[in-house]
Amino acid sequence: MPRPIATLNNATGLGVTASPRDAAVAAPTGAAILVYHRFGSSAGPTTVSDAALDTQLAWLARHVRVAPLRNVVAALRAGNTAAGRPCAAITADDGHRSVYTDLFPRIRRYRLPVTLFIYPSAISNAGYALTWPELAEMQASGLVDVQSHTYWHPNFHQEKSRRTPDDYRAFVTMQLVRSKQVLETRTGRTVDMLAWPFAIHDAELEGAASRTGYVAGFLLGNQPAFPTDDMLALPRVWVSDSVRDAQLTRIVGPICPIDVDPN
Repeated sequence: MPRPIATLNNATGLGVTASPRDAAVAAPTGAAILVYHRFGSSAGPTTVSDAALDTQLAWLARHVRVAPLRNVVAALRAGNTAAGRPCAAITADDGHRSVYTDLFPRIRRYRLPVTLFIYPSAISNAGYALTWPELAEMQASGLVDVQSHTYWHPNFHQEKSRRTPDDYRAFVTMQLVRSKQVLETRTGRTVDMLAWPFAIHDAELEGAASRTGYVAGFLLGNQPAFPTDDMLALPRVWVSDSVRDAQLTRIVGPICPIDVDPN
């Protein structure tokens, strides 16, 4: 079963009830992996407003050593507990064009690395999506890494229910292989991380991902990721428009050293 979708929100900090595993957060050994989707002048269910995004990124740039997701994954895989380890990362799913128009100028301003999880069937095809030249420009900045969100973002539950077992296995392989191949060809970089569409994953899907060459997979969740987690099912925290400094401190603070602004 996928982890419940949780949103870091203004009222509670996290959108689900804490589990016993949350006690592990007291030991600073994990990573806070934040996830965004869309951006714009006003907020929506999956859209963070530009004003809120400015506040959130400014706080992260001032107080946290945000690292590329790849470095964070390497630290998790190695079980790195050193105080200076990579322990916070920013991700954005789906490849909406607002990643280029709204997020990209801001990460350049704050010098924050971001990993984009892309389903390449939409790129330069769907009206809402990024284009290949936009992705290339962002990647060239040195701040953006492009990784897989499968080839066209299917609902694997639905696909499994309507296909024969052999057809389903072939479909899964296509979604994982084709996305990886297209993105590696287009970007010239290794693609070995995967965000599961709709946070759907199971042992069969993870096995297919591993055989395809993926070393890390990401869900949506209500807690940081820890070295003891399944590396192909690492939780992330979905950041909502209402998040401000106190909520970011609540989720990131127990995991990463928070730099105190002397001013």
